[in-house]
Amino acid sequence: MLLLRCHLKRAPHKVLCSFCAGMGKLQSKLKHSTYKYRPDEIIEERTQTKACLEYSPAHVDTVSVVAALNSDLCVSGGRDKTVVAYNWKTGNVVKRFKGHEREITKIACIHKSSQFFSASRDRMVMMWDLHDPSQPRQQFSGHAMVVTGLAVSPDSSQLCTGSRDNTLLLWDVGTGQCAERASVSRNLVTHMCWVPQEPYILQTSEDKTIRLWDSRGLQVAHVFPAKQHIQTYCEVSEDGHKCISCSNGFGGEGCEATLWDLRQTRNRICEYKGHFQTVASCVFLPRALALMPVIATSSHDCKVKIWNQDTGACLFTLSLDGSGPLTSLAVGDTVSLLCASFSRGIHLLRVERDPGLQLREVAAF
Repeated sequence: MLLLRCHLKRAPHKVLCSFCAGMGKLQSKLKHSTYKYRPDEIIEERTQTKACLEYSPAHVDTVSVVAALNSDLCVSGGRDKTVVAYNWKTGNVVKRFKGHEREITKIACIHKSSQFFSASRDRMVMMWDLHDPSQPRQQFSGHAMVVTGLAVSPDSSQLCTGSRDNTLLLWDVGTGQCAERASVSRNLVTHMCWVPQEPYILQTSEDKTIRLWDSRGLQVAHVFPAKQHIQTYCEVSEDGHKCISCSNGFGGEGCEATLWDLRQTRNRICEYKGHFQTVASCVFLPRALALMPVIATSSHDCKVKIWNQDTGACLFTLSLDGSGPLTSLAVGDTVSLLCASFSRGIHLLRVERDPGLQLREVAAF
């Protein structure tokens, strides 16, 4: 009787796989753990999620970074030294860009444009255009070590780069010339982003600090209170009023994201604790998703979490089993997230609102 029951449970799964194979899509059978958090208790649910499609892969090795170019296309890079523009709605590679000699570390896209920048362990930064031949439009060379930070000014006329060589360089995008240079001892840059509609650049560092730079002369305008762990990433809200930083860590020590006020007080507002390994990336989610403001984080513990921005409560956790460390997170459109991983390429996640906020993996590429 037990054997018969097992066969009956497996039968619908076989039918589903045959159906998807007929459609030309390879079915993913990985089991994902989902966790729902409620105010009065925590309920853990281990369920088989809906079918996840396997699109044509964007890369042949670990993906280090992914960024949204527009509501259909993303740009990614990784250990295969290739920058890839990918249509994540159709599951097709749009174009591959080759020029770097080592792993891609960062991608920065110009808002409402077909242009973007890539940084690499080869100490170079390259500017690309989706509509140009697969050759860099501009090259920026000036760092002595791996480039680990890219930030584009709101008017796209300036590019700021940072490196493990403790320096920040401010470039004229049109000429490719370095306009300013600044160096701070032990400031091993981990990430950078430009504050919308402001002359300020936010930067995280391995020295456990977050710095706010004034691009007018490239001077440090503010240093936030030092954290206990290396700060791995930062993100600024669309209105420029708040920012999030992420901490490294292990076994639940560190492993948090922190919300900061970018206005006059520049105080710490909230912390988001629940990951068990380094938090590698964070994003502010579109306000249309929920009644309250929400953010998302991704971690080396293979989990993506959605948080209530105001209270710090974790609203949902999706565990991408078998993906390895999650390396980068980007907002694709109002209901989609793109998550780069060490072992399984890029995951397309869908935010669903009934019942409550949930995440579901719909494709990988």
